[in-house]
Amino acid sequence: MRREALARAGGVAAIRGAVIDDVNLARLVKRSGGRTWLGLAEQVDSVRPYPELAQLWRMVSRSAYAQLRHSVLLLAGTVLGLALVYLVPPVALVAGLAAGDARVAVPAGVAWALMALTFRPMLAYYGRPAWESLLLPFTAGLYLLMTVDSAVQHWRGRGAAWKGRTYGAPVRVTESD
Repeated sequence: MRREALARAGGVAAIRGAVIDDVNLARLVKRSGGRTWLGLAEQVDSVRPYPELAQLWRMVSRSAYAQLRHSVLLLAGTVLGLALVYLVPPVALVAGLAAGDARVAVPAGVAWALMALTFRPMLAYYGRPAWESLLLPFTAGLYLLMTVDSAVQHWRGRGAAWKGRTYGAPVRVTESD
């Protein structure tokens, strides 16, 4: 980030209370006339690895509902979209095969195969084996559950927890305030 762009966006103080600081900083940079770029970088390593599912779960669930701007409508759309795109094909394939119904099994199998094929370049980029693309529905199902858990934690008053602090929904300031 260039110093001028950061200053124009309001500096680090402008995102001090943000749960998803990088996304909020990008939003402020764009609003102040700057540009952002999101892409793959080969020279970047995570400073916070998540070797266990529980750690990954906490990382996603602390911010997923905040990313959806604490909107029940966006949550419902996200859950529906994830389920339709990633979960229906394998479930329909198994159901079609169990029922001996090729009219269900074949399109479901094609949908799952297309899903796996479109994910394959990302796996190749990271040197992962091609068969892992078949796990995409499982991964999406986990992400769906983490996202719902994020909303449930928020509704229970726990909000997004990060570094010993709990964040509630952001206070909205209007022009008349």
